[in-house]
Amino acid sequence: MVLIGQRLSRAAAIVIVLVLAGAVLVIGGTSASAATDISGAGATFPYPIYAKWADTYKTLTGIGLNYQSIGSGGGIKQIKAKTVTFGASDMPLKPDDLKAAGLIQFPMIIGGVVPVVNIKGIAGGQLQLDGATIAGIYLGDIAKWDDPRIKHLNPKLALPATAIAPVYRSDGSGTNFLFSDYLSKASPSFKDKIGANTSVQWPVGIGAKGNEGVANMTAQTDGAIGYVEYAYAIQNKMAYTSLVNQAGKTVEPSAASFQAAAANADWAASDSYFVILTNQAGAASWPITGASFILVYREPPDPVAVAAALKFFAWAYKDGGKMAADLDYVPLPPSLISQVEKTWATGITANGKPIWSEK
Repeated sequence: MVLIGQRLSRAAAIVIVLVLAGAVLVIGGTSASAATDISGAGATFPYPIYAKWADTYKTLTGIGLNYQSIGSGGGIKQIKAKTVTFGASDMPLKPDDLKAAGLIQFPMIIGGVVPVVNIKGIAGGQLQLDGATIAGIYLGDIAKWDDPRIKHLNPKLALPATAIAPVYRSDGSGTNFLFSDYLSKASPSFKDKIGANTSVQWPVGIGAKGNEGVANMTAQTDGAIGYVEYAYAIQNKMAYTSLVNQAGKTVEPSAASFQAAAANADWAASDSYFVILTNQAGAASWPITGASFILVYREPPDPVAVAAALKFFAWAYKDGGKMAADLDYVPLPPSLISQVEKTWATGITANGKPIWSEK
């Protein structure tokens, strides 16, 4: 088991259950305020910061968050089934798909996916890889850590002849999408044979559910390589790799390199915030950067619940930035937050009237 998130206070009355199949964060129990609690499901990528925000918000307001960390694919299914107030996905839905489902989406936080390895004698940041080499590993073309293509990138490292054990997400997830989208951009062969999606058919390797499942499997398997959200790698002291980005520069994962990748995104010109941040230009850009998105109905079946959720998101935008930075996420810039809140005010209605008013 891997437990992620800050130390939980008694006042928050939080029970977190983490299992390999996913994670469920339950706040507030069955108290009288339970009717006002917010329900959501989806991406594991932002789970550490959602847990941290939820703990603080519960203490401040008495309103809890029941968030099922089951992967982006599951979140999309649950919001479409109307079983939760909001869905969360690290793969943005295309504008036409949103329109067909009666949904809107908006970005909540920006972070990075990082490759992690379990190689004896190799510490975090020591191993350097690039997209084409990682694609070769996950295609099964590169099978040992002393392969010449890896040695070429790491001439000063004593790499063992250990067999490589690729670990992948077996559930539908935005982390899968970001990773496979990056590899598709870096390798034409990977794009043709596997492609980019929340669920893909991996030709080799070991499957595990959730960021926590991939982290566990990688940590338990000699010679493994996996990919997880950065907070999981740091909090579990995993050996992450550096990457060669589109500009040909070697970069390490950090809030600064995630911010650099996000800096060139033109959110204002993007229909329905459809922005993918992988393999961005710029010497300082981390190449597997992504935004995590929230999905709600334009005309919610429960307007009161959605209004409560928007209030929570607005508080997180305003007061949650330092908490996000502490976990190496990148808060949205003020201009983008203002744009999102205008979307709430004009795009989410009940009986023809907006359920959110700009403050």
